[in-house]
Amino acid sequence: MSDKKAVVLVPGKINPRVLERLEGKVEIVAVPAGAELVLPEGAAGRINAIAVSGAVNAKWIDPLPKLEIIANFGVGYDGVDAKHAATRGIVVTNTPDVLNDEVADTTIALLINTVRRLYQAETWLRDGKWVGEGPFALSPFSLRGRKVGLFGMGRIGQEIAKRLEPFKVEIGYHTRSKRDELSYTYYASLKEMAEAVDTLICIVPGTPETHKAINAEILTALGPEGVFINVGRGSSVDEEALLAALKSGALGAAGLDVFYAEPKVPEAFLSLPNVSLLPHVASASIPTRNAMADLVADNILGWFRDGKVLTPVPETPVKE
Repeated sequence: MSDKKAVVLVPGKINPRVLERLEGKVEIVAVPAGAELVLPEGAAGRINAIAVSGAVNAKWIDPLPKLEIIANFGVGYDGVDAKHAATRGIVVTNTPDVLNDEVADTTIALLINTVRRLYQAETWLRDGKWVGEGPFALSPFSLRGRKVGLFGMGRIGQEIAKRLEPFKVEIGYHTRSKRDELSYTYYASLKEMAEAVDTLICIVPGTPETHKAINAEILTALGPEGVFINVGRGSSVDEEALLAALKSGALGAAGLDVFYAEPKVPEAFLSLPNVSLLPHVASASIPTRNAMADLVADNILGWFRDGKVLTPVPETPVKE
């Protein structure tokens, strides 16, 4: 962009390391997040980039005639209208790979915690009940002999599968198409997989195709010994059906890191003994979030320095 600094819009909150990395190299226009894009007078015609941890829809994109790049903080970018951006020649980037290990590690931890009820056991100890009331009750489930199905087999799904192998469980997966390079059992439909396994891990992005894909039929197919884990998107689950299945015993247990309308969590989940709940923390370590922030900054700086980005999304008009 010659010697003139790029103008970067930051709507709402974003990891502070993004701002630290960009400070002095670009001009930052920070505005509150909201349904409508409210900018300082004259700013719309100057903005060249958006650094965002949240949503950017077409209504936000169209009033910005000089917008060139949207750098999304997160591997999932369903809140960014990447297809519409592409029609304008606008690059969209995300932050893949750097969080794969962290999310996969958390998934295994959430699965074990859900099956063995470790949080409840620790609470039993901390509340003095071990002394006062005796040993904590035996956990109703175990990982031994389980058949695990992954709904989604992208980069993170494959890391989860690799971590599951030492637990000596059977592993299968469902995606839109079979991955010939993988040795795990492929299921042509989500229902077929739910009928064949007793543990279902959801790691798909939020799309119209995955919206409430985990419904009463799928949960019932898992059965009363079944365990459901979600580290993908809350929109993939029919939460009313999940609550009903957990209450009735049609499903054995669930571990959830994401929710349909987060940070709002249905009150009914909180009182259930067969649910493990996390506040969307699968990638929430300082090293991993710093790596994600660096990718956001490096994508923006690289674009305006030499017209290249590190991690363009598939819909974007330029490649790596």
